[in-house]
Amino acid sequence: QVQLVESGGGLVQARGSLRLSCLASGLIFSFNSMSWYRQALGKQRELVARISRGDTTNYADFVKGRFTISRDNAKNTVYLQMNSLKPEDTAVYYCYVDLGSYYYWGQGTQVTVSS
Repeated sequence: QVQLVESGGGLVQARGSLRLSCLASGLIFSFNSMSWYRQALGKQRELVARISRGDTTNYADFVKGRFTISRDNAKNTVYLQMNSLKPEDTAVYYCYVDLGSYYYWGQGTQVTVSS
């Protein structure tokens, strides 16, 4: 049973920082690309960042230079370091993995950025 459990969300002031974590279980973590998505209230879910099994990273334009995705295969964990946060970054952040035959989402963690 694949499980993705996010943590690290919270309330932060604009220009502050947070680090999100996603602990994965039930899969061979090091074999898979991992992604972070977010969904703001009333908006569609959107890709924030992805990291491949070979540590290649990709970012949405709206977070480039501010967010960093990384992984620790020994801990089965993917991270999202978020710096210079803006009120428009307020959303529920989800961890995601696509195993080909199926895909999985975490339960999400709320990030709220106050102005």
